Amino acid sequence: MYLPTLAQLDAAAAIVYQAMPPTPQYAWPLLNQALGAEAWIKHENHTPLGAFKVRGGLVYMDALLKRQPALGGVLAATRGNHGQSVAFAARRHGLQVKIFVPHGNSVEKNAAMRGLGAQLIEAGADFQACREHAQQVAEREGLHMVPSWHEDLVAGVASGYLELLRAQPDLDLLLVPIGQGSGICGAIAARHALGLRTKIIGVVSSHAPAYQLSFRAGRSVAAPVSTVLADGLACRQPDPASLDAILECVDEVLAVTDDEVAHAMRLYYRATHNLAEGAGAAPLAAALQIRERAIFKGRKVGLPLTGGNVDADLFRHILQGP
Repeated sequence: MYLPTLAQLDAAAAIVYQAMPPTPQYAWPLLNQALGAEAWIKHENHTPLGAFKVRGGLVYMDALLKRQPALGGVLAATRGNHGQSVAFAARRHGLQVKIFVPHGNSVEKNAAMRGLGAQLIEAGADFQACREHAQQVAEREGLHMVPSWHEDLVAGVASGYLELLRAQPDLDLLLVPIGQGSGICGAIAARHALGLRTKIIGVVSSHAPAYQLSFRAGRSVAAPVSTVLADGLACRQPDPASLDAILECVDEVLAVTDDEVAHAMRLYYRATHNLAEGAGAAPLAAALQIRERAIFKGRKVGLPLTGGNVDADLFRHILQGP
């Protein structure tokens, strides 16, 4: 299991800070009232790309170019935020980038990736099929494919959790969404490096339960994906490395429905006037689900708002909900 030292994480953070400042963490009174706890929201929706993934892309690309200085371009498969991260980091180094997305992907995330200079290619009915196609293209064309999970991605992502845990080292609990696992592995790495005892709970979509099923079974279990709102959690097959870390270091994995996510998105907007995409709202949805449990009620908790990249039409529909 990948457990970097604090010095290694601080070195990765220094790379991140060449491109962006730390993001804030705030405790919002109306959210605390709704939750019955002191909740510290880590605003990763305030990064230059509106999502936490940018941190990992910056560190990965820096390390990749030190290993392969003659690299001409890269390739990635994504539902949006990972692809934006790769495109953002590649552009800083003058690299060409191809991004593969599944058919029917977010229109606005696609536009954002094109705006960052990526060549966007649609392939596959879901992320897994898209990734498999991208891997075939990478092998055929001899391109470097940036994975969804890698130690350098984790080290970059961990910088956000270092910020949160240094600002609030006495958090009792941290709820973290799970897509392919770089985020929750970053949280684990930061907690370990700082020597804290904060409990970590993973959050998946009920409509993409692979990591929850795998956590309960103690082994990798694939599951179908049908979530509409939480595309950042749309994982059909767990990543082996992230699953190992989750099995060893995470206390529990909760699942939230699209209806619960929609409610959390509305609550974020009404209580804080922040946009939250589905995956970004999932930790708040899970917190609402367990707010009466002893592990949560009256405690000091961390909720990463991991991204705010939601299409306008979809968000309008959500705001008009019950």
